[in-house]
Amino acid sequence: MTAPADAPRPRRARGAAESLASIVLAFESVIAFLGGLVIYGLKALPEPIEPWWGIVAGSVVAVLMILAGRFVRYPWGIAFGWVLQLVVALGAILVPALGLVALIFGGMYAYATIKGAQLDRRNAQLAAKPPSTSRNGERRLTWPPKRPSSSSSPTASHAA
Repeated sequence: MTAPADAPRPRRARGAAESLASIVLAFESVIAFLGGLVIYGLKALPEPIEPWWGIVAGSVVAVLMILAGRFVRYPWGIAFGWVLQLVVALGAILVPALGLVALIFGGMYAYATIKGAQLDRRNAQLAAKPPSTSRNGERRLTWPPKRPSSSSSPTASHAA
């Protein structure tokens, strides 16, 4: 006899800011790793430092970005994401093309965190309002329209 299966736990609701920021950080983690490979391939590190440290640095930043994507639900997670954006921007000292990467992904991260927070506030306001009225106080139409309940069948009312 087998034990009854546990019901799956419902997923936690994620806000727009959390979803968008984690997506940007996940994609940027790939770029951070590739940036480490570029630093290695161009031997862009100063002379006493071995070039393979570029791969290590790119890998560490990539892993930290993936981890930051898990913690953007907290305010400190958003701040940690900004610190990682600064690290990528500082990589432009070694490879100037990373400045363009920092500008593009920094802009996307800014949009994700700022606009996502605005969307979350708006959704919270809409959820707090009763569903029968719209923002301007008019009654919302529902589809399909509700039919009044009656004891007679629909065909009986048309036959009369």
